[in-house]
Amino acid sequence: MNFLDELTWRGMLHDSTPGLEDIIDQPQIGYIGFDPTAPSLTIGNYVQIMILTHFQRHGHQPIVLMGGATGRIGDPSFKDKERELKTVEELETNLEHQKEQFRKLLNFEGDNPALFVNNYDFYKEMNVLDFLRDVGKTLTINYMMSEESVKARIETGISFTEFSYQLLQSYDYLQLHREYDCILQTGGSDQWGNITAGVDLVRRIDGAHLHALTTPLITKADGTKFGKTESGTVWLDPELTSPYAFFQFWLNADDRDIPVLLRTFSFKDKTEIDELITATNERPHERAAQRALAEELTELVHGSGEMRGAQAAGRVLFGQGEFSEVPEATLTAALLETPHGEVASEEIEDGQLPAIDELLVRAGLVDSKGAARRAVKEGGAYLNNERVSDVGYRPTPDDLVHGTWLVLRRGKRNVGGVRVR
Repeated sequence: MNFLDELTWRGMLHDSTPGLEDIIDQPQIGYIGFDPTAPSLTIGNYVQIMILTHFQRHGHQPIVLMGGATGRIGDPSFKDKERELKTVEELETNLEHQKEQFRKLLNFEGDNPALFVNNYDFYKEMNVLDFLRDVGKTLTINYMMSEESVKARIETGISFTEFSYQLLQSYDYLQLHREYDCILQTGGSDQWGNITAGVDLVRRIDGAHLHALTTPLITKADGTKFGKTESGTVWLDPELTSPYAFFQFWLNADDRDIPVLLRTFSFKDKTEIDELITATNERPHERAAQRALAEELTELVHGSGEMRGAQAAGRVLFGQGEFSEVPEATLTAALLETPHGEVASEEIEDGQLPAIDELLVRAGLVDSKGAARRAVKEGGAYLNNERVSDVGYRPTPDDLVHGTWLVLRRGKRNVGGVRVR
């Protein structure tokens, strides 16, 4: 099985240029560009990271092209308005942080090590006249306007800055071919026009025949955008998306999305993936595939320690395991993903916190104290995984987990917390 075969069975190949299959059995060099317009890589970026990883595992050399230049411009990419330009300082900070993330996910050593290239190096000595004469003369306006993302913006308005992005991306490919003998650029299917523009530019200027490859865009079965949750984007940075929230994102995946998610994001082989898909179809309540994805990806992105902490936090919040198994930082991150509230330290009277009905309201698990009291009387109220039977029960500071949190639950699945400040 070669690189294209791998992508084909995984459903990760959307389109490619003719002739790529004839050269892919030999070691090649290919690249994907990443603009540092965000403070961290996201789950959306991870699709392309998987492409680079498969490419490398099949004996090829991947280039991670960091958009130190293109990040200053902004890709139209079907946006309905102009991007807000980042400062140079923001872009540099983002770029360095993203490089650290890449170092955890790709192999930068060995016989075919991944390479970092910053496209700002291609332009820092070039003046605008050279660029317009050597690059701008090559691609026609008609050709550039045929790209769907540009077409979509013509009526609402597009600046020359964003319109010129295609020229920059095309010139990147020319420089990578000249300096590294790069013959392949890959990206999402929405990038096909930009990538093939680069193929055309190199053919016109250097007479070389290069290649393009794109992956399908992932859409969720419920129609919502992949990589988004109610709380926002799923980031690879633990400060922006906690390992617990990252783990839960995969654990809560819709059964209907499992075949695509497994083939796209897991390194498991076809037999293992088929077995997990079968398990989902036959025993969906076990969530075996979701758990396998959550464990594999959380360990890859955040490390085995954080993965085990996220596992433990998930168990203990739902009444399985001991709170001592979960570090304070992990428990806090987990509870911040649930409904939660606060109690000020001055509210502790005679060594007691507010009563259980007030705490359930503050945690956001019930709408009123009356509803809280009904939950207690019906046996559905829990404090630190212990059922509470007294509607007037008031915990003490000794009940605080890690000296900070009260973990509350209504019924089996509704978890929340109250933090004492």
